[in-house]
Amino acid sequence: MYAYSIRRLIGAVPTVFAVIVIAFVMIRLAPGGPFDSERSVPPEIAANLEAAYKLDAPLTEQFVSYLGDLLTGDFGPSFRYKDFTVTELLWSAFPVSAQLGLAAIVLAVLAGTAAGAYAAMRRNTMVDAGVMTVAMTGIALPNFVVAPLLTLVLGVYLSWLPVGGWGGVSHALLPIIALALPQIAYVARLTRGSMLEVLRADFIRTARAKGMSDGRIVAHHALKAAALPVVSYLGPATAAIITGSVVIEQIFGIPGLGRYFVQGALNRDYTLVMGVVIFYAVLIVILNLIVDLLYPLIDPRVRYD
Repeated sequence: MYAYSIRRLIGAVPTVFAVIVIAFVMIRLAPGGPFDSERSVPPEIAANLEAAYKLDAPLTEQFVSYLGDLLTGDFGPSFRYKDFTVTELLWSAFPVSAQLGLAAIVLAVLAGTAAGAYAAMRRNTMVDAGVMTVAMTGIALPNFVVAPLLTLVLGVYLSWLPVGGWGGVSHALLPIIALALPQIAYVARLTRGSMLEVLRADFIRTARAKGMSDGRIVAHHALKAAALPVVSYLGPATAAIITGSVVIEQIFGIPGLGRYFVQGALNRDYTLVMGVVIFYAVLIVILNLIVDLLYPLIDPRVRYD
């Protein structure tokens, strides 16, 4: 397993490098610059600013210099947050995004697995049709549509929950639900399909022949066997939640990585946008590797050696 992990990490290097190149080129091709503002500055001051941040050098030279700093763990200074480096901004915002994403993925797995298993146990009934209809609705509606609706209904009309900020549990409920809803729908569909196949297996028929109840069969036998497709989906699901949190954090005013990414893009803060993109890319690679390493724990037939 160690050899497999090392091979996966080495194989991820070209992917991360491609992300760095594409992000570096695209952010510099965007109109405007980090020092463009409504107030015009004298040309000599603009030239000094560009020289201080090495923006006057050719693009290839800028990239080589940035890549060299990146290899030492230096994401560079922020162009807008003058008192902070990009590394400091990332590490100050990541705990908030991590709490939001972890809570959302846990909610998605628990609620989606329960709904999918319940629908599979009542196949071709009204309950099954209702669960799948809700799941399809959750898949069709993106979180940037669901979030304002939840804010309007639960926050404004009913006044049950605060509609912005980040403090206690009450502030976290709306963004967590908005972020988790689409993934709950996907997990429910995957669990239902996998559970239907498992319930037709020979070992399930044997358990029923021994007089085991349906609840015990699902809890002790079927659920674990049906979990492998769900675990396989956790990598893309986590990536979707991470990227989706960019929108959710902006809507609810949460001080996470998403806020810095949006503000950095609007301000043409090259180093900050690059830092967030690279951080997300590395995080997704690591999360996908962790999901792959979980396979042998669920299915003993899986071996990486």
